[in-house]
Amino acid sequence: MIRVAAVGDLHYDRRSRPELKRYFSTLSARADLLLIAGDLTQSGSVEEARALAADLEGVSAPVILVLGNHDFHQNQDREILELFRRRGIKALEGDSLVLELHGIRVGVVGLKGFGGGFFGACITDFGEPETKQFARHARVQADLLCEKLQALDTEFKFALLHFSPIEGTLLGEKREIYPFLGSYLLAEALDAAGADAAFHGHAHHGVERGATPGGIPVRNVALTVIRHAYNVYSFDMPRRTQERPRELHAAT
Repeated sequence: MIRVAAVGDLHYDRRSRPELKRYFSTLSARADLLLIAGDLTQSGSVEEARALAADLEGVSAPVILVLGNHDFHQNQDREILELFRRRGIKALEGDSLVLELHGIRVGVVGLKGFGGGFFGACITDFGEPETKQFARHARVQADLLCEKLQALDTEFKFALLHFSPIEGTLLGEKREIYPFLGSYLLAEALDAAGADAAFHGHAHHGVERGATPGGIPVRNVALTVIRHAYNVYSFDMPRRTQERPRELHAAT
């Protein structure tokens, strides 16, 4: 069994230290790895990221994270990624990582993703250069997700995102902002490449559980949604060995 702890949208600021340290310090006894789905900081400063890195020092399990939109705000995203990497934390942006846990190969693809909306209310590559640039970035992110997932040759495959791939986990958010919370292109990529689950944040007022049209479980693990320092999801069999989609078992 593989136990995946996941959380997102921690929004660390200068007052956060050591807010979650005591919860992270016991994580290694409960989970095999920790995924953090972006918005590590409140305003995208290295100082804020340093506070989170300090709280993660006691976690002996692998920690994998991606950046969220907040983490790009001050154009210090490269410095933030490098800070975590120097601390031994796997900071991904458009890349993948393979781990061996209990003799099982586990692959994680991590990237921010992007908005664009969902069927019936989505942006298209048409019109002004700014509109086309927005639409094309959403497509680039989805294509990269698909490419990296397809390249993984592991028993388990997980996608770690910030933006949502589906509408289902956005319920509770204002529909007017759905195009800025995720993109259906990410779900198409997941279904095309295959995955055991996808984790995202960003939708603070959404719901935890959903699935892609192809049945891949999607979990919104924003801190305000799961209301815990992290949730733990257990996987006892890769999806591709099953005849139908399976449910995740969550613990807090």
